[in-house]
Amino acid sequence: MSPEDLRRAIRAGDFRSPTSGYAEGALQGNLAILPNALAGDFLRYCQRNPKPCPVIGISEPGDPRIPALGRDLDIRTDIGAYRVFKADQEGFARVSDLEEVWRDDLVSFVLGCSFSFEAAILRAGIPLPHIARKQNVAMYITSIQTEPAGPFSGPMVVSMRAFKAADAIQAVLLSDRYRLAHGAPVHIGDPAQIGIADLMSPDFGEVPTLEPGDIPVFWACGVTPQMAIRAARPDLAITHEPGHMLVTDLSADAAEFSLGGARQSST
Repeated sequence: MSPEDLRRAIRAGDFRSPTSGYAEGALQGNLAILPNALAGDFLRYCQRNPKPCPVIGISEPGDPRIPALGRDLDIRTDIGAYRVFKADQEGFARVSDLEEVWRDDLVSFVLGCSFSFEAAILRAGIPLPHIARKQNVAMYITSIQTEPAGPFSGPMVVSMRAFKAADAIQAVLLSDRYRLAHGAPVHIGDPAQIGIADLMSPDFGEVPTLEPGDIPVFWACGVTPQMAIRAARPDLAITHEPGHMLVTDLSADAAEFSLGGARQSST
């Protein structure tokens, strides 16, 4: 499916799976929606933490569209699952659209996603078991702390993919070209060094497939803002359900080599 067809299928309720492996070649994005009063602080948080929070688009307050990221794109309906956080409630509510919670003061931030460089890894002949199994990638809360901005702070979340040694080196080099999709990994090897006790118990996503001799490789993840939002406790905040991304009309190549291409296309 094209990115536009995939968004329409999500909007119609016909597609509810994680988007890894779909709309190959399209730039995918994580979502964070906050009241306009906090948008400046959150933008500074993203600027101070570009590895987990590479900004590829920002909406106008109350506008569910970001035209530079896709025609016929509606933030309220075009992601398969959302998380809604409210300051007066513990945890979050999982919803399939935002029609009932949308407000005129909400600002949407779309952040680059590591799913965008997976096609390059696959083209190099390197297998990604979670895609072959149609599963979500494994994600973990780490002991790496992000740099605070205003009320936003917290630990970095990472996604993990495991490779044979030669494939790991190539995956690192390939991903480094996609700076708006988190770029190169933040850690390779022993998960305990970044506070992960058990790879078989991810905080988000699904249990990974590892074979003897595989090397775990960890990329900064756009789920990181969910930790910062919990720390800030705004009266309302919305994110994507991990693994369910906004698929844009931009080519993933817009995230390659430099920040220029996609940022010039952002609002």
